[in-house]
Amino acid sequence: MKKLQNREEELFQEVLKGKLPEHVAIIMDGNGRWAQKRGLPRLAGHRAGIISLKKVVACAQELGIKVITLYAFSTENWKRPRREVDFLMRLPGEYLQKELGSLIEKNIIIKIMGDLNGVPEFTQKAIKQAVEATQQNTGMVLNFAFNYGGRTEIVNTVKRIAKDVFEGRLRWNEITEKVFANYLDTGFLPDPDLLIRPSGELRISNFLLWQLAYTELWFTKVMWPDFNKMYFLKAIKDYQKRERRFGGI
Repeated sequence: MKKLQNREEELFQEVLKGKLPEHVAIIMDGNGRWAQKRGLPRLAGHRAGIISLKKVVACAQELGIKVITLYAFSTENWKRPRREVDFLMRLPGEYLQKELGSLIEKNIIIKIMGDLNGVPEFTQKAIKQAVEATQQNTGMVLNFAFNYGGRTEIVNTVKRIAKDVFEGRLRWNEITEKVFANYLDTGFLPDPDLLIRPSGELRISNFLLWQLAYTELWFTKVMWPDFNKMYFLKAIKDYQKRERRFGGI
C-alpha cells in the first residue's frame, strides 16, 4: 500500500510538470460487468462506481483541471432492465444530495446537460438544487451528462438555431462553427482535451459527437469501479506525451 501511495505521489508530481488538459470527459463504463464478475447484482457495480467518481474528482481538483464531464446516463440506457434504470435514475440525486455540502465547500460548480424530462422528481429536485447552490462558485466545473445523447443534442441545436433564424435573431449567413458550438449544451465550456473510457470498449457511444472532433482518446480495460487516482494520472501522463496538431503539421 505504501509503495502504491509513493508511486501515486511520484506520478502526480510528474503530471504537474506537464501541460494539463483543461477539460477531461469520462465515460463511466463497466459497472454492471464489474459486479457480475464478482457474483454481485449489477446495481452494486453502480454503487461502487460512485467511489471511483469521488476519487477522480478529488484528483482532478488537486491537479487544477478546470472541467470534468461525466457520462452518467445516456438516452440509450433506457433500454436496460427497469430495476436498473430506476436505480440509475435515483443515483445522481442521492449523490448530489449527500455530497452537496462538500461540493460547495470545495468551490465546485455543478452543471447538467441532457433532457431532464421523464427523470424522477426527487432527482430533478436534487440536480436543480445542486446547480443553483453552486452557481456562485468559481472552481472546477463538474458537468454531468444525464439522459444525454450526442445526436439528440445536435438535432436540438439545429432546432434552436432554426428558431432564432425564423424569429429574426440570427441570419442564416451568420452561422459558423463557433456560432453552432455556442448553441450546444456545452456552449459554456471548452471542447474536451482528453476522453477517458474504461471497460475495454473502443467507441464513444454517442457522447459529445461535435465536441470530440480533436479530443485525444484514452482507453483502458479497467472497469470503472476499479478506476482510481493512479489510472487517472496515467491517462493524463499519456495525454501529455501526445502531439496535438489539430489537422496541421
